[in-house]
Amino acid sequence: MTNELQYKDCIEACHEAADASNICYVSSLKEYDIAMLRDCIVLTRECAEICSFTADAMSRMSPFASDICSICVQICEACAKECEKHAHQHCKDCAEACRRCAEICSNMCCVA
Repeated sequence: MTNELQYKDCIEACHEAADASNICYVSSLKEYDIAMLRDCIVLTRECAEICSFTADAMSRMSPFASDICSICVQICEACAKECEKHAHQHCKDCAEACRRCAEICSNMCCVA
């Protein structure tokens, strides 16, 4: 049976990706050409929400944690791919955090 200690790395990665996504979201809204960042803005919101929800689900030992984690991986990968298109530091930081979260959570999805 999976316990919270087994989820620890994934929970931490989700929190880091949620924070980076929130920072990227707010920072993107302050950029000069936000039209160029439209997809980034949308995906960072989605990513922040799913990462927070995934961490919460794992913390409460949800029986659906593995399924939720799998969706988190998909959204983190999409967010990272979009953020990598942009030169802004907040986008680079977000992409890095999302890639890390996707990698750690993809391993968790298989064992949860």
